[in-house]
This record gives sequence, structure tokens and C-alpha cells, in this order.
Amino acid sequence: MVRGVLFGVMLGTTLAASAAAPKNIILFIGDGMSTPQRMTADEFARKMGRPELVMNRLPFQATTRTCSASSLVTDSAAAATAIACGEKTYNGAIGVNAGTNRIYSSAVAAKESGRKVGIVTSVTINHATPAGFYGHRKSRGEGYGLGLDLLASGFDYFAGGGLDGHDDKKNAEYKGDIYALAKGAGYTFVKEDIAAFRALKPGAGKAWYVACEGSLPFAIDAGQWKGVPTLAELTVKGIELLENDKGFFLMVEGGKVDWAGHANDAATNLREVLALDDAVRAAVEYQKTHPDTLIVTTGDHETGGMAMGFAGTGYAFYMDRLANQKCSSDCIGEYIGKNHPATFDDLKSFLAENFGFDFTGKDKKNPMWITSEELKELEEAFAHDLKMAKEGKKDDETYDANKISRLPTAVKNIFSHKCGIGWTSGAHTALPVLTTASGPGAERFTGFLDNTDISKIMKELVR
Repeated sequence: MVRGVLFGVMLGTTLAASAAAPKNIILFIGDGMSTPQRMTADEFARKMGRPELVMNRLPFQATTRTCSASSLVTDSAAAATAIACGEKTYNGAIGVNAGTNRIYSSAVAAKESGRKVGIVTSVTINHATPAGFYGHRKSRGEGYGLGLDLLASGFDYFAGGGLDGHDDKKNAEYKGDIYALAKGAGYTFVKEDIAAFRALKPGAGKAWYVACEGSLPFAIDAGQWKGVPTLAELTVKGIELLENDKGFFLMVEGGKVDWAGHANDAATNLREVLALDDAVRAAVEYQKTHPDTLIVTTGDHETGGMAMGFAGTGYAFYMDRLANQKCSSDCIGEYIGKNHPATFDDLKSFLAENFGFDFTGKDKKNPMWITSEELKELEEAFAHDLKMAKEGKKDDETYDANKISRLPTAVKNIFSHKCGIGWTSGAHTALPVLTTASGPGAERFTGFLDNTDISKIMKELVR
């Protein structure tokens, strides 16, 4: 591999001769996480008496532009490619530039420097963001091909959700189940066995842990976490397994910040940010005894057009009300599918318990009291969804913006508005994101950056 291809021409990012280079780099990416998501979670943490977000307290900070080569509003694939590889590409592309030529990531540069490399995510391991660090595909939808790219990378540690399409026998490149191929490629492969995962020890060689076949549960859905480690635990294990004399590069993605943003689910969104921050906090603890470690946190784009304020509440922002929500909005559909309520009245106790809504009308000063207008909206949405179910219509299984069911959206909108949170979109926006950093080289992450600068800086730091 030509070294010039790896590192490119560094424009405006020449490393100061006096600055020490880090031995270890830990990069955190909140998918769909911009300043509103970080600050909402931070204010919620303050209100609830828990520590403020450590990612927001890292001493060096930069506003970061996120556009792709094809649009001011990027998708996760183009954003991941920019952050990982240092070049703009079109929406949907992974590890190739706008001319579809292969380009290489900071993770690959770290591997070539002799460092060990790890990739951690709360979603599927061949989702856009993790794939941007090892994959080379014209389309992010080439799941099986990205699995082959994962194996070809030779990276030392993979952990998180499963690999979508890992045994796609219809794929033209099919060479066998990716999981089986991983074992043949020398990986200690652990699937859905948390005890075996926790038993992994340094020196055992390459490791791949599939915590669950799809994505990890939402952090707010505590009842689904039996046998599944948190993102923080996956991060701590990664540091343990990767640590060596030559250093390591670890990328950790909080992937479901984005999913909750698409759903306009404020309480779920902020808890995903808090879960990512727990992982950052673990890295900061490691950094205290390993000051040669650089920590960088960023987002790939903003999702949902989240606003810390809503016209209906004026200047008020009721962070404490967000604590009323006990499960993600996904639980609404799950409850209906399991219990088959015949009328909206059958749902009231569930919504009261899990969203704090007051349907009694006894205390109209209760901020969670459901007004007659809100009740009508909920009842009409329920009637629409019930009719849809009776007609056998299936909802879209992808992003919330594509769904035709109405009740979950009505519940989320009413809840967000009572808390003082607004949303402008069910998709991505062009808002810049916040990048923060600490450790050797962190001073490079200041001012106004393009997302491609993150890779350019890191590639130079691992030379």
C-alpha cells in the first residue's frame, strides 16, 4: 500500500513539532449526535443529580461541518467515510471517494503503524459508521461484502451488534457464513455469551464478540438488558484486550442516538447519549493512568432537528418531566401487539405508567395532564392504527419517519412538547456537530473543522 495514499496531503493540519504524539487513540462517535443532543442529556443529568457529561468537559472543542460530496445533509455512510478516511464522498458510499476509488481510514493507518485496532458499536457491526473504518463499498447496503471487508481488515477487536446478512447465500461474493469464516481467520468468536465475553483475556489474539444478533437494546429499556453488556463495558474490555507496547486505536459508536432521533423520541435519545458518555467516562479514567492516550468525541451528523425549546412552553424547558418516560417508544407497538387493546381506554394505564400521562382530569395543574385536544389526537391515532391492523397492513420496519402508524408519533409529540422539546424532522439535518478532545494532540481539535480533518489529524498522529 502506498504510504502517500494512506496519509494524503495534509492541508492546514501540520503537526506542531513540539506536540507529543499519542500512543493510544480512542475515538467516540455519537451517530445523530450534535450540540442539542449533548446539551439536552447534560441538562437532564444536572437535573437528576448525576454527573455532568464528561464528553462536554474535555478541554479542546471544535465546531465541525458535516456535509457530504453529494448533499449538504449527509447520511451516516458518507459521514463515516469522511471522519474515518479524510475525504468527502456521496451519500451511501463506504470507504470510497466520490469517484468510487478505495480510500483508507485512520484505523488502517494505525494498524500499519503497529498498533492494535478495535471497533465497537451499539448497532450492527456492518452498519455505516463502523464499516467506514474497515469497508470499501459503493453502497452501504452491501452487508455481506462489508463482512468480507471486516475480515480482510485484520483488526484485533470487534464488539457490539451482529453482522447483518452474515450468511447471505444469494450474494455473488458468497464464501460462507462470515461468522464461520471469522473463526477460520483466527478470531476468538463469541456470540451472545456474556460470561465468555467477560472471560476474554489479553494475549489471546483477535476477538469478535456479538452481543446480540441485531442492535443492542435502547439504554432506557432496562428489561431487555439481561445478558447484554453496556457500551461502556464493551469499551473497557476493548481497552483491556488492545493494550500493548505499541499502542492501540479504538473507535466506539453510540449508534442508537440516531435511531431515537429519527423517532423524535427525546427521553430515549438523551439516555443513548448518557450511555455513550458512560463509555467516554471509562476512557477518561483509563487516560488518568495512561496520559499518552488521546480521546476524541464527535458526531457524524444531527438527526431529528432537535430543539431545546418549544413554542407551547415559551421560555420554559422542563427537563425533570423527561424522567417520566420509562421505555422507548418502541414499547407502544410491542404492548399493543402483545395485549391487543380493543379501545383506547385499554391503553391509558400503560401510557400513564410509562410516560407519566394523567388522564384523570382531577388536577389540571399537573403538567402531564392530557387535555381534551390531546386526548382527541391520541384516540384518533389509535383508531387509525387499529383499522390498519385489522386490514393486515404492515408498518415499515425501517426508520420512524417512514412509518404509517400514528399512535407512537402522537405519544412522542405530546410528551416532547410537555417537556419543552421541539423537532423539525424525522431525518438528518445539516447542523454542525461538536467535537471535543483531551490528551496528546487534542489541541488540534479546536476552532472550526471539517469532518474530514478528524481523519487527517489522526492519520498524522499515528505516523
